[in-house]
Amino acid sequence: MDLEKQPQQPVAPAEPPPAGIRASDADRDRIADILRDAMAEGRLTAEEHAERIDLVYRAKTLGELEPLVRDLPAPGATAPQTGARPYAYGPEGPAGPADNLVAIFSSSTRKGRWRVGGRTNAFSLFGSVEIDLTEALFGQRLTVINATSIFGSVEIKVPQNISLRGSGTGVFGNFEVMTLESADPEAPVVVVNGYSVFGSVEAKPKRGKFIADLHDQLRKHLGR
Repeated sequence: MDLEKQPQQPVAPAEPPPAGIRASDADRDRIADILRDAMAEGRLTAEEHAERIDLVYRAKTLGELEPLVRDLPAPGATAPQTGARPYAYGPEGPAGPADNLVAIFSSSTRKGRWRVGGRTNAFSLFGSVEIDLTEALFGQRLTVINATSIFGSVEIKVPQNISLRGSGTGVFGNFEVMTLESADPEAPVVVVNGYSVFGSVEAKPKRGKFIADLHDQLRKHLGR
């Protein structure tokens, strides 16, 4: 006997998990990525980004994470732009651990032609750290540098025509970021966060260094 075909029942949409569920590291990283993109698009200031990121990694439940991105568009909601990209960032590599530069009673320097990761941690204790981005290749638009100086110094140099932002504190020391806003909305954004104790953290443009020429060379290398 042939069985009559039963009409398919509509599938109910999946309900979001309860707000009281404990948040995982992946949940926090997902929210942090949304905040990172929002700051790169100018939706959040560097101070707002730093405040929300602090709350992200303090959050214990999903209910504490959701309000931090409630006023931001969902990932991918913005229509993609067409046409040639003004900056040849190159393919972004997979997310990985942050680059670390540590100087304890010593010095650590990163300069020349090198590929900048999305996150860099710089720590100086009775030492000096120098990060020179003027000839670096940016694999992504937003680069975050977390700088800590205790009885030492962290110096960051950037090209003149990128956006440079920062948020930090000096305790019996100096924390200075020379804010820049590029006229090009696609220019790289470098954000410096951190603090200094009896030391200094400085981020400023290097006179005469511009990123456009470097990216023209990268386009030629990539055949774009």
